Amino acid sequence: MTNTHRRLLGGILALSLVLPIATAFGQSQPSAKVTAKTANLVLLPETSGTGNWQTLLANTIKTPNQKDLFISASFEVGLFTQTLVRSKNQQSDSSTARSSVQVRVLVDGTVAEPGTVVFGRRTQTLTATLEGAIGDCLTLVTNLDGSVSIIVDPDCVTPEEIELILSTLDAASFGFVAVDVPQGNHTISVQARIETSGISQNGSYSATGAIGKGSLTVESVRLIKDPNVILELD
Repeated sequence: MTNTHRRLLGGILALSLVLPIATAFGQSQPSAKVTAKTANLVLLPETSGTGNWQTLLANTIKTPNQKDLFISASFEVGLFTQTLVRSKNQQSDSSTARSSVQVRVLVDGTVAEPGTVVFGRRTQTLTATLEGAIGDCLTLVTNLDGSVSIIVDPDCVTPEEIELILSTLDAASFGFVAVDVPQGNHTISVQARIETSGISQNGSYSATGAIGKGSLTVESVRLIKDPNVILELD
């Protein structure tokens, strides 16, 4: 095969993959094998607490007959956690911050397998046992035997503080599956929610989550049902 033939074959293969994607957005939507949608912006801003499910991306695909759908959702996931502890008189103090981002896919309003998937999760705990700042809380006392003792007033001691902050942004992807999808037009949407929580004693905590850029790809396929898989073990 000549180089010219190779280049021509490569162009045809690329075109055969691109055409179904392009036609999926037409006014009169024909059947398609693949459809995709992307977003080059922040889809879910920094959020704290437990949020409701939010639809980030949605697309439609038309299947000519009963098919199975492979659905891929990819997103940038940001997590922020802050913990501060405040301790004195050698009393332990602890603070915990939790943040997670969950994603699910709906096909015509029904949750696709395997259900809710965690794209990012962090639990941050900070614990410290400190004496505190005692510089202005010292008193010299002369004992009966003439010796001198140093007395610390515990009510005067100022707590010492330690703080830990983590902020990360990573990309995550997961494949979802919908089987035996009937013939016709179908709406596929990907949703996400953020859950944050925490606990503190004398210190404080804060936690947020966010979702940045993302993409949604849907492919129409026919899966083999109940295949016989033979594993050879040495």
